[in-house]
Amino acid sequence: MEKEGAGPHRPVSAEPKGLLDPALAREKLRLARVHASADLAPFVEHHWVVAWDLRGQEPHFQKTLPYPCAHVVFERKGAAIHGVMRGTFEARLEGRDRVLGVRFRAGAFRGFLKKPVGTITDRALPLSALFPVDDKAINTAVLEAADDNAMIAIAEHMLRAVLPAVDPTIGLIGDIIDRIGADPEMMRVDRLAEVAGLGVRDLQRLFADYVGVSPKWVIRRCRLHEVAYRLAQGEAVELARFAQELGYFDQAHLTRDFSAVVGKSPSDYRTASLSVLRDP
Repeated sequence: MEKEGAGPHRPVSAEPKGLLDPALAREKLRLARVHASADLAPFVEHHWVVAWDLRGQEPHFQKTLPYPCAHVVFERKGAAIHGVMRGTFEARLEGRDRVLGVRFRAGAFRGFLKKPVGTITDRALPLSALFPVDDKAINTAVLEAADDNAMIAIAEHMLRAVLPAVDPTIGLIGDIIDRIGADPEMMRVDRLAEVAGLGVRDLQRLFADYVGVSPKWVIRRCRLHEVAYRLAQGEAVELARFAQELGYFDQAHLTRDFSAVVGKSPSDYRTASLSVLRDP
């Protein structure tokens, strides 16, 4: 077992797909994502640190398209537990500062919360609601820590104080969500339930209890992550074909879903991304 506070942690290699306007973000902030210590890996997907120095510059507004995961976040306005957010999340970054986040595996926060995760969807709780800490003191300790690893060590110590037993259901949920990501034609909940070996109502109850959102929501969010990621790379793909590749019924359905959540049409989002990519 990895010792408490050990480091450095292993970096996450996969590209983040939830960060909107990633090319502009790279100019404005530093994003580091690292895997959790071995004993916390069954529960924590990874830790993330966002740091920036915008002194003398205009504030930067960074949007993200959240995953179906709970987070613990340490930031200047206060530390908090965040349930799944169904819309986009926008942060105002100004001056010089940093934020630490703990992203839990989908379904893994059920053991900490000890009640359906749907009860905190689109909600935030103080850390002291679940962890034996003084909210202000631990937030200050994290944000004033020497470096990323020191910040993470404090957060991991807090998690270990109330670490639940490993729940095999977390693995089942992870497999189901991985299947959604791997199969672009997986657009129907009844088909997903069949592949998972569950009834539709059983699958819906499972997601309400452990994930906090419906299987249909997870399917749509997974598709939107892929759309946003590929458009941000400036891919020269016709949207009608793009929609078909990603399992949408037609281009109109893709445009409607994307615009409602991101706030821009796919074509406008791609144009804005290209303008940053081409700017020397």
